[in-house]
Amino acid sequence: MLADLHNHSCLSPCGSLELSPRCLLELGAARGLKLMALTDHNSSLNCPAFAKLSSHYGIIPIFGMEATTTEEVHILCLFTNLDACMAFNEYAYSILTPFLNNPEKTGDQVYVDEEDNIEGEVEYYLINPLDLSLDNIGAKVSEYNGIVIPAHVDRPAFSMTSQLGIVVDGPWTAIECVRIPPAANGLPLNTFNYPLTTSSDAHFCEHVGRRPFELDITLEELLCSNTGAGGYTEANMEVLKQALGRRPRC
Repeated sequence: MLADLHNHSCLSPCGSLELSPRCLLELGAARGLKLMALTDHNSSLNCPAFAKLSSHYGIIPIFGMEATTTEEVHILCLFTNLDACMAFNEYAYSILTPFLNNPEKTGDQVYVDEEDNIEGEVEYYLINPLDLSLDNIGAKVSEYNGIVIPAHVDRPAFSMTSQLGIVVDGPWTAIECVRIPPAANGLPLNTFNYPLTTSSDAHFCEHVGRRPFELDITLEELLCSNTGAGGYTEANMEVLKQALGRRPRC
């Protein structure tokens, strides 16, 4: 199946206001995606609407955020259960740098319902880092039954290579790259033989589905016996981790 585990919505200040959870799912389904994550910057407040709408579009939802560590490295924090994700969201907001957002200068940060009605706007600027380091983020996310994937490690901004010069070993389920095999400044990266994925990192409608990846798994294998609150189809986290483990490595 085609999967994409890194997408933003109108909640991210650097994203398009047109890219609501509904729009994201509609475009993802049209482009053949079957497993899709919503990962706004340091917040999961659009995940409830994403959950409610996902079954209508035939997509298995993954919930989470693109967290910014104290090193200003972006890490995907992913959950198959919405309640667990929203509990982590509350924790993350409590340790977000308390710098007020100025929508006119830095962008809107709105969260919406399933009908695209604005429910509220996040007060603190979501691009700022959390008070959570690379050394600690994996263990903290695991407390909420989530997994962590370093984002776009071969990009020249907000990545391990841009901030640290290298990919660092850690509790990563996989590593996300813009291209496989990944390279920084034209040089191959040591990725410690972790499974590799690509993802769209969609901020605008035209980005949705631009870099999906294939998961060697069937829908029947991936589905959990639980139906999440709101009617979404919950993925089995252990099966998802096993499928990610079968991705190419280098």
